[in-house]
Amino acid sequence: MQALFSIPALAETTDPETTANSANSEAPVNEWYQLPAPTNNLADNFDRNPHRKLVEKSDNVEETSPLNPTSEPPVPIASEIETHLSEASETQPAPIPALVEENKLENPPLVYLGDNSLEQVTSVSQLSDVQPTDWAFQALQSLVERYGCIAGYPDGTYRGNRAITRYEFAAGVNACLDTIRESIAKSTESLAKRDDLIKLQKLQEEFAAEMATMRGRVDVLEARATELEANQFSTTTQLSGFTVFGIQGRTPNRADRAPRDGKRDTEDPGTNVNSINFTQLYLTTQFSPRSNLLIGFYNQNGTNSPQLTEDVNVAYNLGETAGFTISDLNYRFLVGDKLAVFAGTAGVNMVTGFRGPNRAESAASGPLSAFAQRNPILNTGLGLGGIGIDWQFANRASLQAVYSTNIPGFFVCFNWSQGHNTLGVQLTLTPADSVDITVYYVNDYSPDGNLISLAGDRQLTAINSSTNKSEPLQTNAVGASLNWRILSRISLGGWAGYTNSRIPGKSGTVATTNYMVFVNFPDLFKAGNLGGIYIGQPPKIVSSNLPTGNNVPDFLDTGLGRSGGQPGTTTHVEVFYRWQVNDNISVTPGLILIFQPGHTPDSDPIAVGVLRTSFSF
Repeated sequence: MQALFSIPALAETTDPETTANSANSEAPVNEWYQLPAPTNNLADNFDRNPHRKLVEKSDNVEETSPLNPTSEPPVPIASEIETHLSEASETQPAPIPALVEENKLENPPLVYLGDNSLEQVTSVSQLSDVQPTDWAFQALQSLVERYGCIAGYPDGTYRGNRAITRYEFAAGVNACLDTIRESIAKSTESLAKRDDLIKLQKLQEEFAAEMATMRGRVDVLEARATELEANQFSTTTQLSGFTVFGIQGRTPNRADRAPRDGKRDTEDPGTNVNSINFTQLYLTTQFSPRSNLLIGFYNQNGTNSPQLTEDVNVAYNLGETAGFTISDLNYRFLVGDKLAVFAGTAGVNMVTGFRGPNRAESAASGPLSAFAQRNPILNTGLGLGGIGIDWQFANRASLQAVYSTNIPGFFVCFNWSQGHNTLGVQLTLTPADSVDITVYYVNDYSPDGNLISLAGDRQLTAINSSTNKSEPLQTNAVGASLNWRILSRISLGGWAGYTNSRIPGKSGTVATTNYMVFVNFPDLFKAGNLGGIYIGQPPKIVSSNLPTGNNVPDFLDTGLGRSGGQPGTTTHVEVFYRWQVNDNISVTPGLILIFQPGHTPDSDPIAVGVLRTSFSF
């Protein structure tokens, strides 16, 4: 399930795009994990809130961040702070400085409050002839505002250069000392008396044995607590998720169905406006900074089926469920500083294991259609259980590999006829800071000839009408994706893919191609918003010479055993604008146009209108 989605992250709700492999990055290296920080190539720790690539993938990443970063973000250093308590000691008033000579007029006079010709002041600013630049300003400020024992003249002056007599000086000093004594008396009223201290000492002596026993018990408890803290199996589990509510509808249309004879003889039965509610929940348990366990569940109510072609499928439509269905069950850990390993029985596939250059890839916050998410080759098999690695072997290069099967509960499918067995390898490169390139190879065994590419021609062997079965296929596929950040708010990208398949033990092959070109406009009109234009061709059978009865184009046309490809070419045009309401809510209106749906030239074009609302937490 998660192979379709990726959500704003945990992730980035404001900038939908990021890079693949460049320097000067502080963003996570990958969507599903972050490596610890022992090297310059990998991020700090596993992501506790991975917004999966299936429904949501890229909201946490900045447009300028790389998949293979060459610089490491600064790691904060935690410092321990100790607080030391000391016993209070009785303090004595500070000694009064020696008096200056009375005829030194530079030193201002001390004035006592009893002088009727003077007025008490509460702030040194009330004395108009005292300036902050005066050499005794701080001393006057302390005497006035702290002790209140300085007065000024009725005209608001202090007259600091006036000479005073020794009597005036003595009166002023006495006034200040009286104020200090009152303050000391008030502060010592609550101190224990000598009798109380004697009683406390007797109690301490009487219960000395009990206090010693209690102190010993406390020491033992502290030692045990320290041991538990050092050896405990501490796990932290975090709940995250998102929900998507989409309203969509398509224009009435008629298709030229089998046999394709140039007549629009089949009416689309699902053109009514419909709604889909898709909810995804994740439980991420962090065992250490280098490992985590991911468990995911999803539920879907509503669908945009029935439909005549996969071309109209929206990305958040996986099929209705009776309740919550498990989507992820896998364990991720680091081996060394540059190699990540993940394995599990659900949620292990190329979509969750490969790094994608297009940071807008997200069914909850990016393009609206399933085809516009990524190269359909990477959906092949849509594996459940398996094992994968991500190796950052150079500053600007990394390698990802995944082996998976779509049989629930199996790491490896030993019975080849039961399910897909898929091996994918991807090389991720950043030749320049603004350019990201991925090149990938996929080998897949399909038991029924369906590649599960989620778009275009995915069923490559015809279904026998009498047995309702189709022949298996062994497929080799190659593809490449590109993302070029032309400007900070314009990103140009695209992909191309080719598959070649054969029926084991029989002659003939079937080949498909697909491509996409897109332009993303992050922060369009407002920070956090995203605009996008996507134009491409979904997977198309370009040639097939499989045995009679297995050739899909021939089966749809005449059934006479003629080789060849599809007669037409589907063109997909998609325009959308995501409005980021806040960090958790976004609203995305969009329009999808399908020309020659089903690669059939005589079928009516289809317009699909979509209004998607997403909430993440």
